Amino acid sequence: MASPSFSRLVRFVPKSGSSKVLIGEPDPACVDIGLALRQGKDVCVFVWSGSSVLNPGVKTETREIIQRVLSPVSMNEIGTIRCIGLNYVQHAREVKLELPTVPTIFLKPNTALGDPWPAPTILPAITQRDDTGDYEAELAVIIGKECKNVTEGDAMDYVLGYTACNDVSSRSSQFAQSQWCFSKGFDGSCPLGPALVSKELIPDPSKLRIRGYKNKFVMQDSPLDDLIFSVPTIVSFLSQSTTLQPGTVIITGTPAGVGVSRTPQVTIREDDEFAVEILPHIGTLYNVFQNEK
Repeated sequence: MASPSFSRLVRFVPKSGSSKVLIGEPDPACVDIGLALRQGKDVCVFVWSGSSVLNPGVKTETREIIQRVLSPVSMNEIGTIRCIGLNYVQHAREVKLELPTVPTIFLKPNTALGDPWPAPTILPAITQRDDTGDYEAELAVIIGKECKNVTEGDAMDYVLGYTACNDVSSRSSQFAQSQWCFSKGFDGSCPLGPALVSKELIPDPSKLRIRGYKNKFVMQDSPLDDLIFSVPTIVSFLSQSTTLQPGTVIITGTPAGVGVSRTPQVTIREDDEFAVEILPHIGTLYNVFQNEK
């Protein structure tokens, strides 16, 4: 498991050599990496000696400038992405559904993982056919050590940290089936990042606030205390008779304001920008959409 001494880690390609993938801590530590990069600013990073946020090694004195930011965890580290549906009170109300009594779970394959901008977020051809692409701003939890049959009281011992996620959705495909794994699992439908924030920096994730911006207009805005099932509850539930490996990603649900619930409906199309902002500490995940050809 990673050293508890980091506050925020980023996985990135440096300007000094495009073939390298490095792990580092931004300098200053409080910078909103996604916002700064989107504004064309240089983001400086102290390089760590390891090659993964799961084993970052130690902080060095070497400094690099980010050329391209990547998802904090790689495709071969995450296994299957666990997803929680219908997990905000106000979101349940906007879609006119009863509050669930147990978490609603669906899965995304590791091929759904996507990098933040400047990597394009691909809008699947199946979604383009009937213009049903949608956004879902979410908090993502990264598991740091093997986790099975843990209690809610012990669950946070297994959390490595947090990042931002966009659960990109195809609504026609989703509503055509009772199971969501197909419609939620298209390639690149789970962009993640940009920074992994230590749980020590965020001891109580319910005090965070999440916002989703489509082309700079606020579409979602909610405190995380609107969650129906808290982070410890989710981790404990998912671990029952199931081993969660280090690197497991859990996305925790989206607040009210999704496009499908608006009148008129709002959809995601090519060249749209969607930003997931989680404050304090986590910062902003930017995605710019490109049609699958």
